[in-house]
Amino acid sequence: MDIIPDLKSNITFEDFKAEVLKDYATALRSRECSLLGRREVLTGKAKFGIFGDGKEVPQLAMAKAFAKGDWRSGYYRDQTFMMAIGEFTVEHFFAGLYANTDLELEPMSAGRQMGGHFVTHSLDEHGEWKDLTTQYNSSADISPTAGQMPRLLGLAQASKIYKNLKAIDAAKFSNNGNEVAWGTIGNASTSEGLFFETVNAAGVLQIPMIISIWDDEYGISVPAKYQTTKENISEILNGFQRDKEQKGYEILRVKGWDYPNLIETYQEAAAIARHEHVPVIIHVQELTQPQGHSTSGSHERYKSKERLDWEAEHDCNIKMREWIIESGIASNESLLELERNIKKEVRAIKKSTWEEFLEPIRKDRKALIALLQPLVDTSPNGVFLGKLLKDLSAINEPTRKDVVSYARRALRFTIGESSDEKRKLSEWITQVLEDTEPKFSSHLYSETERSAIHVKEVKPIYQDDELNQVDGRIIIRDNFDAIFNTHPEVLIFGEDTGNIGDVNQGLEGLQEKYGELRIADTGIREATIVGQGIGLALRGLRPIAEIQYLDYLLYALQIISDDLATLHYRTKGMQKAPLIVRTRGHRLEGIWHSGSPMGGIVNLVRGIFVLVPRNMTKAAGFYNTLLEGDDPAIVIECLNGYRLKERMPSNLSELRTPIGVVETVKEGKDITLVSYGSTLRIVMDTAKALLSVGIDAEVIDVQSLIPLDLNHDIVKSIAKTNRLMVIDEDVPGGASAYILNEVLNTQKGYQYLDSAPKTLTAKDHRPAYGNDGDYFSKPSAEDVFEAVYDVMHEFNPSDFPKLR
Repeated sequence: MDIIPDLKSNITFEDFKAEVLKDYATALRSRECSLLGRREVLTGKAKFGIFGDGKEVPQLAMAKAFAKGDWRSGYYRDQTFMMAIGEFTVEHFFAGLYANTDLELEPMSAGRQMGGHFVTHSLDEHGEWKDLTTQYNSSADISPTAGQMPRLLGLAQASKIYKNLKAIDAAKFSNNGNEVAWGTIGNASTSEGLFFETVNAAGVLQIPMIISIWDDEYGISVPAKYQTTKENISEILNGFQRDKEQKGYEILRVKGWDYPNLIETYQEAAAIARHEHVPVIIHVQELTQPQGHSTSGSHERYKSKERLDWEAEHDCNIKMREWIIESGIASNESLLELERNIKKEVRAIKKSTWEEFLEPIRKDRKALIALLQPLVDTSPNGVFLGKLLKDLSAINEPTRKDVVSYARRALRFTIGESSDEKRKLSEWITQVLEDTEPKFSSHLYSETERSAIHVKEVKPIYQDDELNQVDGRIIIRDNFDAIFNTHPEVLIFGEDTGNIGDVNQGLEGLQEKYGELRIADTGIREATIVGQGIGLALRGLRPIAEIQYLDYLLYALQIISDDLATLHYRTKGMQKAPLIVRTRGHRLEGIWHSGSPMGGIVNLVRGIFVLVPRNMTKAAGFYNTLLEGDDPAIVIECLNGYRLKERMPSNLSELRTPIGVVETVKEGKDITLVSYGSTLRIVMDTAKALLSVGIDAEVIDVQSLIPLDLNHDIVKSIAKTNRLMVIDEDVPGGASAYILNEVLNTQKGYQYLDSAPKTLTAKDHRPAYGNDGDYFSKPSAEDVFEAVYDVMHEFNPSDFPKLR
């Protein structure tokens, strides 16, 4: 494997000195970026800064043990590491600080994340996988503390999968499973549950994972005594230490300012993880944070003079400098010259990067000024426009917001005018908005031809003589069997998923057939089940992460929302994780396992498809569709549908349920009823009962909440019926309100309504236990009947006299 040169190779002393001085120069360059970055924030050129100062030297050591094909899942202070592996430059640092939206100039996120969030590009410009074995890889960072840990688990497990499952095409993803996943985290963030959940899971799985804990003894202003038992994270993790009898971790400790020992420690850790597939924890102690936590405050407010003096003495860069001189590698004078040159270099790059950021904005401002000047001369409101023009021209360092805001404000002064000058300004604003908004809004979902939205529907086929009905679970089980038989890269894992074939036997017998690596049981740890899936998907596998019940999704919602849902967006399409989250819910009795918090879910997971099949045939089709695409999704199977009878399609493995397409399951002319999941069955039964009183309802199954009705078929139905009711079992203002907003505002359905649109939902509380609890908590058939009848009574009271 291609590894950054280390200091233990058989090299000459001159080469050794050159390597050490190259490392020191990287540390200096990174530190100068941090110092200047803080100043840029305080002068207003940047909005916020969080930097890697004080962590430079151990990151140099980590970089030397990091091989091509390896993965990082890290902490927002890892800038020195990224510089050391050649994936982050001074130009990138300042382009990120200024939020440059040009991906070529700011490859970490095209200005979508603040600085300190690092990524490498796994996809080419067409959304196709690069060869990840020939490059250094970093998964895209997120800010929530310890949020990088769950995905680390999957990044490491992928090596184990590739090493042991030879049927998978690993050409672009793994070299026989020899890759290590490297995690980094601050000492204070080890207090988070996600850290402990990940540590425990990796110890169970025995995967090639190395966690570096950067320990500067503080979490913002809070010292370690309030963060960690015994004030020492590696000491309280000692129970995870492996021994001759039991598997576990190798736990190493090293001082963060001790350059040669850091090199040795990281080489040892890499050898253990890479060759033995044993997880390693490196507790890097006695680090400092020279500028405090971030630009939002000063650490002098909460650190004692003694602590500040100690930090000044133990700054890792200063310690490395002392070691270089003591070892005869370089003189004080030569280091002073190097330090002066690095300062000049970084400052020059800062200046040029800022000018590069401003240049297109100034170009737009110049064009706008040229459009405004004729309006000043010809408009009746020329005086006011002149003031705007003067103010815009006076801005020394304009932002895009400044330019567009002034243009739109100027347009207000031309209301009622019809001049050619006004038309040109209006067209310019429209064009600039069309060009600019995608810089901030693109790539929430896949924009390639591989998007699952493009997969065409394949409907179930039933043989004329095939009247046999089977349990829904048989359909989903047999479809999974076909998937695992034809897609060797597909894995599924979760609580009770393996040995018993999930709690509803939708995977019955499949572990025995396909093995424990592909059909796997996990511990009770929802956040890291999803994290496993993200990491595995980032490395080219097609994981299905099973969350046993819909309400358990809440344990993992932070990771789903902050990491999975934003991944494609925050990398501007340069990484993807087509993870399928499988769960089940709806329509059971009791507070637990029966709620349907869909409104909360659809608001928190934009960037992920949310699919709500009404039966197992539809669910099977969704899984088949998703595996042809590259979007992440949550599939919510109906919990009470596994024992309901369905006809077995003869083309089961070919089924494709379209995404973003509604289905009209009953045509009608009086009112459009929209629902999904288990509630849809109640609506269908009620629609038949409504016929007996002369109400012919059209029933639509939305099938997918995200995306919703891309063809606008619901509004076509409303144009025919002129009435709308949305029924679901979420709380008031939940998914029904989301659907109503889409239909009325996005689809402009309001223009066809002759009656007020209605929603029928569950009560505000979770359902009470038992059949009675369900009946009085969620919409019943009688509730639906009476609600629909009331709408028709209001419309035509003579034909539909008051019911009660």
